[in-house]
This record gives sequence, C-alpha cells and structure tokens, in this order.
Amino acid sequence: MTTSAAPKVVHARAPGKINVFLKVGALLEDGYHDVATAFQAVSLTEEVRAVAADDFSVSFSGSVDTSGLSTDGTNLAIKAATLLARRTGYRKGVHLEIEKNVPIAGGMGGGSADAAATLLACDTLWGTDLSREELLDLATQLGSDVPFAFTGGTAIGTGRGDQLSPALAKGQFQWVLALAGFGMSTPDVYSELDRHRDRHSQDIFPAQPQPQVDTGVLQALRAGDPHMLAEVLHNDLQAPALHLEPQLASVIELGEENGALAGIISGSGPTVAFLAADLDSALELQIALSAARLTVVRATGPVHGARIVNV
Repeated sequence: MTTSAAPKVVHARAPGKINVFLKVGALLEDGYHDVATAFQAVSLTEEVRAVAADDFSVSFSGSVDTSGLSTDGTNLAIKAATLLARRTGYRKGVHLEIEKNVPIAGGMGGGSADAAATLLACDTLWGTDLSREELLDLATQLGSDVPFAFTGGTAIGTGRGDQLSPALAKGQFQWVLALAGFGMSTPDVYSELDRHRDRHSQDIFPAQPQPQVDTGVLQALRAGDPHMLAEVLHNDLQAPALHLEPQLASVIELGEENGALAGIISGSGPTVAFLAADLDSALELQIALSAARLTVVRATGPVHGARIVNV
C-alpha cells in the first residue's frame, strides 16, 4: 500500500488482559523488578479509530470515565503514533478516537491496548507497511504490557513482562470482572510490595532476581480446566494492593461466596478478576455482584491481540 492510496479512517481493536499468574523478582539496582507472568487476553476491548490529520490528537468515549486522561504527548496512544511516524519518516499526523472499555489504571492494560491498536491502525492508515516484527519492536519500546496487547492469546512474559513466549491454552475461560470506581498507581503498588517484603523479611523467602511461572499454571491452561487454574492463580502484587486498598478484600470474599472458583487482583489492581466454572456460573455471579451494587462485566479469554476491524 502506498501513502497516496491510504484510507481516511482505520478502526483497530485490542484486548485488555488478566495476569492469571504474576511473580515479582527482587528489587534491582535500577529500581525495577523482573517478573514472570502468565497473561490472558480477554474480550473487554479498546476500540481505536485513526483519522487522517495534519497533527497528533486524541479524544475519548466509552463505558468508563475518561475525564482524567491526558490528551497531550504524554498519552500512550499519542506516543505510539509519534513513535511510528519517527520510525517511518511519516510527516503528517493522526486524530485518534478511542472508545475505552477497559478500566483506567485498573491493572488490565487498557493504555497498552490503546497503544497496540494505534500502532496497527496508523500503519494501515499511513500505508507505512511495517512488518509484524517491526511493529512488535515498537510495541516493546512503549511499555512492558504493549507487546502482549499486540499479540494477544495466552502467553508467558518474562523480563519486564515484554519478553513473550506463547502458551497453549485449550478452550475458553469465563471471567467476571469487578471494576473499582478508582485507579491504582502501578509504581505505588510495587513500592508497597518492596515495603511489604522488608516488613516480613523474617517470615517469607527472599524474592528471586529472575522468577519463573509455576508449571501448574501451564498445565491448567493447557488442560483448559478452570478448576485446575483456580488452584494456581497467584499475584505477588495482591498483598500490597490490598494493604493500600483494604476494601478490595471484601470484594474478593463476596465473589468467592457467590460461586467464583477464585478471585484475584488483576495486575497492580484494583480490578478483581473472578474465574467461573462455566457460562451459567459466570452469569449467576454477575447477577449476584450486580445486586451487591458492584460494577461488573463478563469477559472470556483467550482472545486475539490487536487487529484491524475495518478500513
């Protein structure tokens, strides 16, 4: 495709994610941590429409409150578009219309999904025609969760979470997501994890510099068995997230009392992901949590990563 033949509007979609397993390594000298995580992309998606323009801008709509989102160059979707323009020498811009359905600062990678969808949409809109590998390299430069939003499915992430290897996942898993009315800062939760480990250094094993995903997680995903997966759901960030926002513990308890096989904080929180045995159980759980005045949505996984919906 040449630039002159490029379309006027491109619609791309990318999924939110759940970390069904997340182990955080020891604090490194650079202030970061390596992780070992099992990602699953779920059917709660971000919709990005890229419109031909002379400069770079973004606007938001959707089912979540977007009033606090930045619309300048600090926005991750704008960063994605400008990075692609620099990489390809493209001299014009884009207006991004983003319909947000993944909770903001909710531990589900909504901003990363925006960036992944933006890369794909702008590459198509501008006719820059980068390979999938080149786009994935740009995704890696944008943030640790962006490559997975680009690839989707189920995958193991190591390093900062951006070194991906596909994981075989059979069948479909049913999730019910309890969305909080507030966000949580990922750096704050990691800092609380470090303090938690210091406070309990006499009682817990020291963190390994390079953690690994437990084999039981891989077996459960490969078997497509929600009961097996429920037994091995794990998130090192859950304890610090609950310490910062204690009310989330009652949400987890409520879900498990109403039929969830297990509940887990997704990523750095505050979204709580409940794994259900089947669709009927998920529907019953959704009704029960809604009756308790929680904001809940159902989702399934795994789903595809970023893709073009229409041109």
